[in-house]
Amino acid sequence: MTGRDRLRELLDAVLDEDHRTLGDMADGAFASPYHFTRVLTRDAGEAPVAMRRRVMLERAAWRIRQGGNVTDAAWEAGYESLEGFSRAFARAYGHPPSEAGDDGGSVWLPAVNGIHFHPPTSLWVHAGEQTMSPVTDQLVRHDLDDTRELIDLAKRLADADWRAVRGPGHQVAAWEGPEESIAAVLERTVFAKEVWLAAVEGADFPDVDRTPSPGGLLERHDAAAARWLAAIRDIDRRNAWDDRIVDALCEPPESFVLSSIVAHVLTFSAYRRQLTRVWLRAAGVDADDGDPINWLRRELGEDR
Repeated sequence: MTGRDRLRELLDAVLDEDHRTLGDMADGAFASPYHFTRVLTRDAGEAPVAMRRRVMLERAAWRIRQGGNVTDAAWEAGYESLEGFSRAFARAYGHPPSEAGDDGGSVWLPAVNGIHFHPPTSLWVHAGEQTMSPVTDQLVRHDLDDTRELIDLAKRLADADWRAVRGPGHQVAAWEGPEESIAAVLERTVFAKEVWLAAVEGADFPDVDRTPSPGGLLERHDAAAARWLAAIRDIDRRNAWDDRIVDALCEPPESFVLSSIVAHVLTFSAYRRQLTRVWLRAAGVDADDGDPINWLRRELGEDR
């Protein structure tokens, strides 16, 4: 067969400097957005928008590690704000871009197809790469993104509405105490990750503000979210789902299976997030349904 490989042409269209939207990529490959997405997802196992975002973050991490400016790396990666880039970087790598030169690890992010950035401008296909299952990855990332979105929505509330009792005597778990307000429910959603991270990492019990403002809680969420995602990816990488930890933060200390910790956090978080939606609407704040299907469509750029 003569001529260029079609998959390589599609990959080139994804990574072209001028192709920042799905429409740009499809035009560069002389295909419709639907056909472009279908073929690339089928052949590479990853949707084009998600692939570009990941590979551009890998390139940004490499540039920063080489001494590059974080702002320049953010712009080159296609982000319009440094805040958005820093949030995406922390979610992906488990630390802010300012620490990218200190982690000592690979800049490669998990990829089912093994396609990664290779400096200075190439791709590398790494065979046999192991990553989290799509379901696990989506459940964890949707939980983090959805929690952040809800806290951000709650910033529209007056302080009295944020702290107002909406479910007198409401309690999610016996050991947690009452969660009667939007503030309490969202704070416990974030705190659950903070306290379980402390148990997994062997750290002290987290000393946090149990009555934060939405802005303060958002800062806590962003810090915990990056660490939580990194911890789960590390568990999966080591295939340590059945490992046990002895949680010395409990009195008396208890033993927990790592997979059950993750399932526990996701289960209670899902309930709290949906309850928060009900209470936000009652307070006059419009909130969507929190459907993972729609979240994934946004992630893949299919709602553009």
